[in-house]
Amino acid sequence: MTSQQEPLNTGSSYGGSNRGVRQTYAAAGPDTDINAASPLSRAQNEALTTEVPADLSVFGPDVVVKAREQIARYPESRSALLPMLHLVQSVEGHVSQAGIQFCAQQLNLTNAEVAAVATFYTMYKRRPCGEHLVSVCTNTLCAVLGGDAIYQRLAEHLSDDGDTPLKHEDTSGTPGEPGSITLEHAECLAACDLGPVLQVNYEFYDNQTVESAVELVDALRRGEKPAPTRGAPLTDWRSVELELAGFYPEEEADFRARVDGPSAAVETLRGAQLAADRGWTAPAMPEKAPELPEVEKK
Repeated sequence: MTSQQEPLNTGSSYGGSNRGVRQTYAAAGPDTDINAASPLSRAQNEALTTEVPADLSVFGPDVVVKAREQIARYPESRSALLPMLHLVQSVEGHVSQAGIQFCAQQLNLTNAEVAAVATFYTMYKRRPCGEHLVSVCTNTLCAVLGGDAIYQRLAEHLSDDGDTPLKHEDTSGTPGEPGSITLEHAECLAACDLGPVLQVNYEFYDNQTVESAVELVDALRRGEKPAPTRGAPLTDWRSVELELAGFYPEEEADFRARVDGPSAAVETLRGAQLAADRGWTAPAMPEKAPELPEVEKK
């Protein structure tokens, strides 16, 4: 009678099983040559595993003051990470490795903790953006109504060489320079009643066509700022990032000029207006909530 080999544990403390398992890998010994096993060159491996201090000089004393102000708004300092990443983007036009280290130092976090957040949310860009960020909704309804055609046409129209269409988050022109535009796909922009829609620096341009979208980006490249359909007056992307970081003009008139604008469209309010015209109302809440039904025990 042969003895049965003791099964290996696959991590029962994390919900795994330790029954019927056999070893499927070779344990690494002390003499394992990582470089020989890697498809990358030794220099590439060293570049990936060697931490090189980034130059944080771009974040001057004024940026540090703003970061400290952000931290003071929260009971826990790490809660300021999201707005601080927007602050970093307002300075550099993207979240660079220096930006990650700056946030980590200010919030007493590791670079990995900051990078995990910066790479999770699509509003944080890892490559420098243009003066304007054009986001075309290509989710289901907008795509069917023409969003896919708008995106494809803009990708071709904004091509710097005229032959290679822009890809997601590619930039036409020199990032940050006047007239430069970064183009991106966007998931649902919550304006299905006005589709197809696009945004420029997160301001809405509703009921777009291929022709109107091309006219819009051409105006942006000429330095013009066409009024959005809804929302605040158009400005550049870095200025919007500073606002998302929580910093606005102190003067009331300047503040109002930057943020005031129409926020609701006729189409959005049509249902509410129809209900008001016809006297439709929702049922009133009862004074006493009804008893929950009895659940039969088996």
